[in-house]
Amino acid sequence: MTDFNAVAERYIAAWNETDADARAKAVAGLWTEDAVLTDPLTTVTGHDGIDAVIAGAQQMFPGFVFTLGGKVDGHHDIARFTWHLGPQDAAEPVVTGFDVIVIADDGRISNVHGFLDKVPA
Repeated sequence: MTDFNAVAERYIAAWNETDADARAKAVAGLWTEDAVLTDPLTTVTGHDGIDAVIAGAQQMFPGFVFTLGGKVDGHHDIARFTWHLGPQDAAEPVVTGFDVIVIADDGRISNVHGFLDKVPA
């Protein structure tokens, strides 16, 4: 049985990892080699593509951090959760999103379907 909370926490930690080498290791440990990440801004496949999207988000929002926005809900091999992005300890996040992840048999993420609920103007 998958611990969806643990996977979501590792997912958020990967998005917050600013050291390139540590982030690459986090991505490789969390996503399958052929994992697909799709959101309104991009679709990428594989570790290099996912790492590049994370690095791009960090460049777009320097110093901001991702946090879980509530409970993680999951069943079978699918989980969903809301995330927030903003300055550390901010009262309100700058960006809010909702991700659905699919877990492969080996416990890593094979697909991410991302949605943006709140974005800056």
